[in-house]
Amino acid sequence: MNEQAEKAGVALVDAFKLVLAAAALLGGMVAYYWYDQQPQVLRVLMVLAGLIAGCVLLYWSAPGRELWDYIQGSRVELRKMVWPTRQETWRTTLVVFVFVLALGVFFFIVDWVLAKGMRYVTGQGA
Repeated sequence: MNEQAEKAGVALVDAFKLVLAAAALLGGMVAYYWYDQQPQVLRVLMVLAGLIAGCVLLYWSAPGRELWDYIQGSRVELRKMVWPTRQETWRTTLVVFVFVLALGVFFFIVDWVLAKGMRYVTGQGA
C-alpha cells in the first residue's frame, strides 16, 4: 500500500514538473509578443530563457530523463549505422529518376490510349 502511494506521489510530482516546463516554454513565447517594444535581441533572449528553463524542468522529471536516455541511445545507434558512399547515393538517385521518368511515360501512353479508345467508343473523336 505504501509503495502505491509513493509511486502516485512521484507521478504527481513529475506531472507538475512537466506542466511547469510547458509553462516556462509558453511564458518565453508570450513574453516575446508581450514586450514587442523591447529590442529584438532581448525578446529572443526571453524565448531562449523559457526554452532552457523548460528543458531543465523536463530533464528533472522521470519522463524527461527517459526521453534523454532514448535520445542518447539513438545517437549511439546512428554511429553504428553504415552510411552509403557518395557514388552509391548518386547511383541510387539516378535509378530513381530513370524509373520515375519511365513510369511517367508509361502512364502517359496508357492515358492517351484509353482517351482515344473512349473517344472512339463514345463517338466524340470523329
